[in-house]
Parts: sequence; structure tokens; C-alpha cells
Amino acid sequence: MTNNATGSCLCGAVKYNVTGPLRPVVACHCGQCQKSSGHHVAATSANKDDFELLQEQSLKWFFSSPGIRRGFCFECGGNLFWDNTQLSSISIFAGTLDQPSGLQLVEHIYVDAKADYYEITDALPQRRGFSMTARIK
Repeated sequence: MTNNATGSCLCGAVKYNVTGPLRPVVACHCGQCQKSSGHHVAATSANKDDFELLQEQSLKWFFSSPGIRRGFCFECGGNLFWDNTQLSSISIFAGTLDQPSGLQLVEHIYVDAKADYYEITDALPQRRGFSMTARIK
């Protein structure tokens, strides 16, 4: 929960600022997150009204499903965003935030689709699908 956060991709060609609160971090284990990141995704989210792209010359959007787009840097390949175009919030890959973020991981979603090479060993809630329990405050 922060009121001013900044972040970027690995090479710095995409930079962003968030002036409002961030949702706690959720780990998504769905197949699309696995394919886009190489593992599971840990993401926070912010209201789109509080989100600003400061530098976006290398930002590329890929529509992975109807109404769902994923933002990445086409220079360094860094995955940055997951955006349901119908929602008022945008998901931000937590590792792209400048540290310290002050955020905490609070749950795992789509755990039935997780890859077979690892176990979820923390005591956080594990959900079979999308969860609305973690919200922007």
C-alpha cells in the first residue's frame, strides 16, 4: 500500500509512476502467466487513474485473450503489465517496482494450473481461480 511508486523494465526504456494505492501482491500460476514470464507471476495493481507511463517508446501490448492485453518492453523483453481493458485497474508485475515497495504477497491464484516442478510452501491462501479478496485499498 503505497501512495507514490515508480518502476521500469530491465533496460529502463519503459518507466511508470503510480500516485495512488497499490493492491497487495498476488501470485498467479495460470498457464498464460507461466508462458509469458517463464514461471508464475507476482503482481500488484493500481487504479488506471493513478497510473502514468513516463517513458513508453519500447512498450508493446500483446492481446493474449479477448479484452486482455499484456505489456512488455520489446528492447529487453521485460514483462510489465496485465490489463483487462474492461476494468478500472491495471496489474503491474511486482518485480518491476523500484524498491522498497512496502508490499506483501497475500495469496496464490489458479493453483490447479501451476507447473509440476515446484511446490507452494508458504501458508498463504491458495485459490483455484481468480480471487477478489485482495483489492486496492
